Amino acid sequence: MAEPRVPGSRDSALELPCGEHVDTHDLHLGLREFDCACGGTHAVVLDPHPLARFVPEFLVEVLQATVEPSDDHDEFTTVHLLGVVMEEFPDSVAVADTSEDGAVGYSMAWVTDFDSRRLHEVVVELLVELMEHAVSHAEDDAVMDEFEEQMLQFDVEAFVDQYRAERDFEDRHDSAV
Repeated sequence: MAEPRVPGSRDSALELPCGEHVDTHDLHLGLREFDCACGGTHAVVLDPHPLARFVPEFLVEVLQATVEPSDDHDEFTTVHLLGVVMEEFPDSVAVADTSEDGAVGYSMAWVTDFDSRRLHEVVVELLVELMEHAVSHAEDDAVMDEFEEQMLQFDVEAFVDQYRAERDFEDRHDSAV
C-alpha cells in the first residue's frame, strides 16, 4: 500500500514553468488562477473543469461528437484540450498527475505560465485550428471557403471578453449566468 501524501511534502510539490513550486493540495476546483511569488499570475485547470469553461456548450457537444480520442476516454475532454495546449506550449505548462492522491479531489492539474484570460485565448485559438483542420478533410471547397470567411470575421479577444462576461467563473460549477 502506498504511503499517503502529506500536504507540503516533496511529492505534492509541482514545479511551475517560472521555477516556483505550488503544493497540489493548495489547488482546488474553484481556483482558476493564482498570484505567484514570481510576480506573475498562473492559470489553473483541473481535469473536472468542464470544456464549457472555454467555449459554449453547443461547441462542446460538437467536439465530443466529432473528435475521437486515441486513449481510454470515450469523448474529447479537458484532458485532451490541455494536451493540445501542452503540445503547442511545452515550456509554459506544468502538469501534475494526482490520481494516487485521494486528498485533492482531482486526477490531473495543469498550471500555465499564462494567466487565465490568456490561457482562454490560447485555447480558443487552438480549437479554431483544430476545427479548420477538420473542415479541410471534408473535401468540400464550399464548406472550407465558408469556414475561412467566418474565421476572418472571428475576433478571438472579443469572443473571450464576451464569453467571460457571460460566465460565472467564481462558482465551482463554472456555469453560464
